[in-house]
Amino acid sequence: MKKIFSIFILILFFSCNKHGQRAHGFYFWKSKLTLKDSEKNILEKSTVTNLYVRFFDVDKIGDKFQPIGVISKSENFSSSKLIVPVIFITNRTFLYIKDSEVDFLAKSIHELIERKTKELNFRDISEIQIDCDWTAGTKDDYFRFLEKLKGLSHKEITSTLRLHQVKDKRKMGIPPVSKVYLMCYSTSSPLENSDKNSILDIQILKNYLSDVQDYPIKKIDIALPIYSWGIVTNHLGKHKLINALSEKDLNHKDLEKIPNNEAVVKKDGFFFGYYLNKGFRIKVEQIPEKTLDEAVVFLNHKIPKFNIIYYQLDERFIKNRNFNR
Repeated sequence: MKKIFSIFILILFFSCNKHGQRAHGFYFWKSKLTLKDSEKNILEKSTVTNLYVRFFDVDKIGDKFQPIGVISKSENFSSSKLIVPVIFITNRTFLYIKDSEVDFLAKSIHELIERKTKELNFRDISEIQIDCDWTAGTKDDYFRFLEKLKGLSHKEITSTLRLHQVKDKRKMGIPPVSKVYLMCYSTSSPLENSDKNSILDIQILKNYLSDVQDYPIKKIDIALPIYSWGIVTNHLGKHKLINALSEKDLNHKDLEKIPNNEAVVKKDGFFFGYYLNKGFRIKVEQIPEKTLDEAVVFLNHKIPKFNIIYYQLDERFIKNRNFNR
C-alpha cells in the first residue's frame, strides 16, 4: 500500500512540474533609464538574460515621421542584463505609406538605434523588438519594414503580437520574424462601460487564444501585465485614465468607497494630480496574482516553451509580487 501511495505521489509531482518554473524578465517603459534599489534588486533576481527597454516611439505627424520620447540614461545605471531595444510604432505610421518611405523609415530607425546604443554605451545588442498594432490594411508595409530593418541592422528582428492578430491570423498576416512576444493584456478598452477588467480578463484571453497552438511562429514569449490604473468617469460618461492607481489609493477622506474597487468623489478637488468634481467615479483596475496564475496555467497547455516578460519594471508595480510561475 505504501509503495502504491509513493508512486501516486511521484506521478502527481511530475505532472504538476511538467513545465517547471518559467524564466521571467521585464519591460522597462520610461524615457529615462534609471533603477531604484527595489527595481534593481528584482531585476537582478530575474532569470531572463535580457531587459527590454523602450528606446523611443515613432509616429506620423502631418506628413513627417517623428521619434518621440527618445531614451536617456542616468549616470549610475548599471545592470548585468543585456539590453534589447524596443521601438513602438503607431499603426497610422504605415497608413498610405510609400515604398520609398518604408525604406526611409527603416534606415532612420536603424540609425537612431545605432546612435543611442553607442551614446548609452550598450554593448552586445543582438535583438531589436518592434511593437506595432498593425492591421489588415497596414500589414504588407509593416512586414516589408521589418525585412528592411533586418537587412540594415544584421540583428534578430522580433515583433510584438496582439491577441486579435492571433485570432484573425489569416486576415492580419504572419510577420516575417523568427520570434514574437504575445501581449496578454489590453483584452478590452478601458474607455468603455464594462464590468470586465480591461487590462486582463481571463475568459476574453482564452477566447482570443483558443487556437494559439496553431500559430505558424513557434518561438513565442509571453508578456503579462503587472501595472494598474484608475478609470475616471465624469457626469457625461466620458473616461480618462490615471496611471498606477491601486485599490489602497481609494482610502481617501474625500472619496466614498463602493463595491468593485470603485469610489465616488465627495467634493471638488485635486486627486492624484487631477482636478475632479464631486460625483465623478473612480474605478481601479489591477491584476491579482491568481489571474496571472490562471493565465499561465492556460498557456502551459497551448505553448510548450515560453518565457514570461512582465510589463513593466516599476517600483509601484513590483511590490509584493510573485514572479516565479
